[in-house]
Amino acid sequence: MDMQAILAAQKAAHLRDGPPSAEQRIARIDRCIELLVDHRAAIEAAINTDFGSRSREATAFTDIAGSIGPLKHAKANLRRWMKPEKRKTTPAILGLFGAKAEVRYQPKGVVGVISPWNFPVNLTFAPLAGILAAGNRAMIKPSEYTPATSELLKTMFAKAFSEEEIAVVTGGPEIGESFAHLPFDHLIFTGATSIARHVMRAAAENLVPLTLELGGKSPVILGRSADLDVAAARVMNGKTLNAGQICLAPDYVLAPHDRMDAFVASARASVEKMFPTIKDNPDYTSIVAQRHYDRITGYIDDARAKGAQIVELKPEHEDLSQQEHRKIAPTLILEPTDDMKVMQEEIFGPVLPVKSYRSVDEAIAYVNARDRPLGLYYFGDDAGEREKVLTATTAGGVTVNDVIMHVAQEELPFGGVGPSGMGSYHGADGFREFSHRKAVFSQIKKDIGPLQALRPPYGPGIRKYLEGAIKA
Repeated sequence: MDMQAILAAQKAAHLRDGPPSAEQRIARIDRCIELLVDHRAAIEAAINTDFGSRSREATAFTDIAGSIGPLKHAKANLRRWMKPEKRKTTPAILGLFGAKAEVRYQPKGVVGVISPWNFPVNLTFAPLAGILAAGNRAMIKPSEYTPATSELLKTMFAKAFSEEEIAVVTGGPEIGESFAHLPFDHLIFTGATSIARHVMRAAAENLVPLTLELGGKSPVILGRSADLDVAAARVMNGKTLNAGQICLAPDYVLAPHDRMDAFVASARASVEKMFPTIKDNPDYTSIVAQRHYDRITGYIDDARAKGAQIVELKPEHEDLSQQEHRKIAPTLILEPTDDMKVMQEEIFGPVLPVKSYRSVDEAIAYVNARDRPLGLYYFGDDAGEREKVLTATTAGGVTVNDVIMHVAQEELPFGGVGPSGMGSYHGADGFREFSHRKAVFSQIKKDIGPLQALRPPYGPGIRKYLEGAIKA
C-alpha cells in the first residue's frame, strides 16, 4: 500500500470509528510500552549497528526508558486532559441565565511524524505519547541514516498495530519529501533547521499545521558564582552523551575571562573520569555517518587554521586517526571568532567552543545577537544574575545548573522558538498540540429582551448597550 493509500485509509477509519474512548487510547499506549519492553535488546542492537558504536546503556536510558516515561505519563493523565474545559461567558450576564462556554479537545485525525536519526526510537515514541493520548492515528517516516532501526520500527509497529492505526514508511530523501507533501491533519518534524524549511514549504501546500522541533546553538552561560567542577562535569556529560549528537547539546560556553583556565582544567578532569579511554570504549558513541564525521572534523580544522587554541581531551592520548568506527574525542575550541564555521553552524558533535566574557551583560548581548536557541543553560548561585539571564534572553527552554534536563520534565512544554522550532509537546502540552481545541458556546433557550435588542429593528436597547460597551 502506498503512502497516499495509507493516509486515505487512516482518514476513513478516523471518520468511521469516531474519537476513541479513553480506554482505547490507553490500550494503544500500552501496546507502545509493550513494544519497547519486549524489543529492548533488538533496539539496543539496531542502534549500535547504525552508529557503529553506541552504548547499550545509553540507548536504554535515552531511547527506551526515555520513551516509556512519557507514554506512562500520558496514560495516567489523559482522562483528565480529555475533559471539556469550562470558560466564562461574555457578557457575563448570559451565564447567569444559563449560557455556557467550553473548550472541547477533539482528535485532529492523522498525524505525520518525521523522526530523526540521533534518538530514532525516543523521537518516534515520545511524540506518539501526545498523539495517541489525543486520539489520533499516525504515519511515521524514520530516518534513512539509521536503516537498521528504521526497519526494526516498521516490524515492531506492524506486530501491534494495523496500518489504519499506525503505519511506518521507510526510504530515502525522496520518500521523505513525498511524505512531507501529504495532506496530514498535523505534521511533526524533528531535525535540522535547513531541512525544516523544505518541510514547511511542503506542508504549506495543504495548509497542514506543523510542529517543528529543530535545534540551533544552545549556549551555556557560566556565572562567576558557578561551581566549576560541578558545571564542567554536567556540561561535558551533556556534550559527550551520544557524542554531542543531540539537538539540546550545549553548543558553546560563555565563561568569565578570569575563569577560562579553571573551566578547561575541570572539563579535562570530568572527561578523564567518564572516559579513561575513548577508542575502544563502548560507553563512547561514534559519529553516525562519514559525512557528519567529515563535517565535525572540518570545524576543528577550520578553527585551528584561523587561530583558535584546540584542546583535545584524550586521557590516554590515543591515536584516533586509525579506528574501526568514527569516534571524535571531546574537543574544546578556546576563544573562537565569529568567522569560524564552528560558531556559525550547529555542531552536533563532541566539540565545544569556549568563549570568554567580561560582564554578564556582554554574554547576554552575545546570545541575543544570534538566532534564538532551543535551549539555554545558566550555572550559578547568584539569584539576581540568574533572573537577569532568564528575563533578558529568549530560548525554547532553560535548564539552570545543568544542561538538557528540562526536556525530561513531562510537566513542561518542550519546543523551540523561531529558527529553533515552533509548537511544543510533552505531557498536557503535547495532548493540546495534537488536539483541535473546539470552542463551544451554548446559548440560553429563552429569547429574552436583551438578546432581542441585538436584532433589527434597532432601538433604545442596542443604543444603551453600545453606550456601555464603547468607552475607555
